Amino acid sequence: MSVVRIDQGHSATLPHVRIQPAKGLLDLDFAGLWNYRELIHILVWRDVTVRYKQTVLGVAWAMFQPVATMLIFTAVFSVVGKIPSDGFPYPVFLYAGLLPWFYISQALSRGGTSLVGEAPLISKVYFPRLILPLSATIAPLVDLVLAFVAFLGLMAWFGVVPTWRVLLLPLFAGLGATIALAAGLWVSALYVRYRDVGHILPMFIQLWMFVSPILYPVSKVPESWRAVYALNPVVSVVEGFRWALIPGFQVDFSMFLPSLIIVAVTLVGGLIYFRSMERTFADVI
Repeated sequence: MSVVRIDQGHSATLPHVRIQPAKGLLDLDFAGLWNYRELIHILVWRDVTVRYKQTVLGVAWAMFQPVATMLIFTAVFSVVGKIPSDGFPYPVFLYAGLLPWFYISQALSRGGTSLVGEAPLISKVYFPRLILPLSATIAPLVDLVLAFVAFLGLMAWFGVVPTWRVLLLPLFAGLGATIALAAGLWVSALYVRYRDVGHILPMFIQLWMFVSPILYPVSKVPESWRAVYALNPVVSVVEGFRWALIPGFQVDFSMFLPSLIIVAVTLVGGLIYFRSMERTFADVI
């Protein structure tokens, strides 16, 4: 939240108004963010509309991209590579993992570049900078919903009927959003000062995909490595999505605790670092 300081000075006419960000590293004014909710709405809506503007398929791209990726990966990793899927149809198994991954990767990619992408706005107008990575995290939820609609068609094709567990899907989606926001805070703040981040981020996202159980089941990870593997927070999100969407899918919920701890530490650390850098964004960017 901005701090408005009015100095009367020697002026007999108008006061001098200074607007500056709060100095506390964790002095987060959520009421202040709520006051800027219209700006968040505008940024989210702009991101969604610009993304599909002047395209033939429009928002259908949000469904076509994961479906096309699922078909290609199924041909390569299931038909040719013979990757197991714990007894479930590989396309259903794979798509249930691609759903959260596409969202997290898009939210992190957009959130990580949100500050640099809005450099003209940041240098001219003050508003809580946290709004930029936050809105970049919210916008891809539209794609997630549309991709989920396509998944319902895939489930019908394979005769998979969801159970009551699908009602818990928003919890795992929320965890995915928290992961994307936490990582996005770090990346966006670092990107302002170090433009190398823009080159590293795509490679990092690609690597993160292959060390997450998207193309393969957790059962393929050696038992001795699973404690370390559980430190990857995406593991919990992907496994949670599959548990909620695929009847009979079993999850080791003990793997969730390390992920939750990592997410909490990353989020708090990201907020602290973001706040410490916030007052310099307009000068450095």
